[in-house]
Amino acid sequence: MRKFAFETVDVFTEERFGGNQLAVFTDARGLSDAEMQSLAAEMNYSETTFVLPAEDAANTARIRIFTRTHEMPFAGHPNVGTAFVLARHGRAGDGALRFEEIAGLVEVKVSQDAAGEVTGATIAAPQPLSTGVELPAEAIAACAGLAPSDVVVANHRPVRASVGVFFVLAEVTSEALSRATPDLSQFRAIRDANPGLEGRFSLFIYARDGATIRARMFAPISGTWEDPATGSASATVAALLLSLDGGDSAAFTLTQGVEMGRPSLLRLTASRGADGIRATVGGSCVPVFRGEALL
Repeated sequence: MRKFAFETVDVFTEERFGGNQLAVFTDARGLSDAEMQSLAAEMNYSETTFVLPAEDAANTARIRIFTRTHEMPFAGHPNVGTAFVLARHGRAGDGALRFEEIAGLVEVKVSQDAAGEVTGATIAAPQPLSTGVELPAEAIAACAGLAPSDVVVANHRPVRASVGVFFVLAEVTSEALSRATPDLSQFRAIRDANPGLEGRFSLFIYARDGATIRARMFAPISGTWEDPATGSASATVAALLLSLDGGDSAAFTLTQGVEMGRPSLLRLTASRGADGIRATVGGSCVPVFRGEALL
C-alpha cells in the first residue's frame, strides 16, 4: 500500500470554512497522471495540486493542477494555497517561491503576520493579458439565466481572455449578479457553436464599482457548478480593466463566493510592462485538514 500525504486549506479567506477549498499533495513523486486525476476527482474540490521536484534547481517545485476532470496549465487559488502550505513547511526561506507550471513560471511572495506566521501569498500570473473571441451578450445572458439587458456592454463585450488560463469575462449589473443561475444546456450549446473556445467554457461574471468588484464563476461543463474564488479569472479581469481604463497600474479588491456561503476576498493588481499587461492576485489562507491517500 502506497501512502501520499495531503493537506487542505481554505484560500482567499481569514475564516475557516470560507474561501475556496484546495487539497495539496506535498510530495507527488510516484503518482501517475491517471492517479493524480483520480485523486483530484476523489477530493471533489474545484482543484487539487501535486508538488513535484523542480526541473530547474533555481525553482522551488513543479506544480501540477487538476480539476475534477482535467489538468490546468495555471490557476490562481491553487498557487496561493500551495505556496501557503509549502511556506509553512519551511520552503520559502526568503519569503518567495518559484513554481514551474504548464503556462510558465509562477512567482509567489508569502505574507506573514507580526509573529512571523505565514498568513497567505500573492502570485504573479505567468503570462500577460491576451484576448480572443467575443461572444454575444444574448448568449452569455442565457448561460447565466439572465436577460440580455443584464449584461453590460458599454465597456466591453463578453470576451475570452487569459493571463495563463482562459475564461469568458462578462460585466453584468449589480442587481443581476446575485440572481444568476447557470444553465448547463446553454453552456454546451455555446461551447459547441464557437470553435474559438477550444472545447472549454468557463464564465466569469462581475459587477464593478470603481476599484471594488463582486464576481461569480460558473464552469458546469467541467464539473464546477460555481466556484467560490477564482484567482486566475480575477487577475484576468484586473488586467482587462487596466487595458480599458488606461494608465500604468491599478489595484482592485474582489469579493466572490458570497452566494455560496463561502465569502472570499482577493487583492488584485495590474501593471503595464514591456510585454503587455501583467497581473497579480493574493489573499489569506487557513489550514483545515491533514491526511493520507492510500493507493
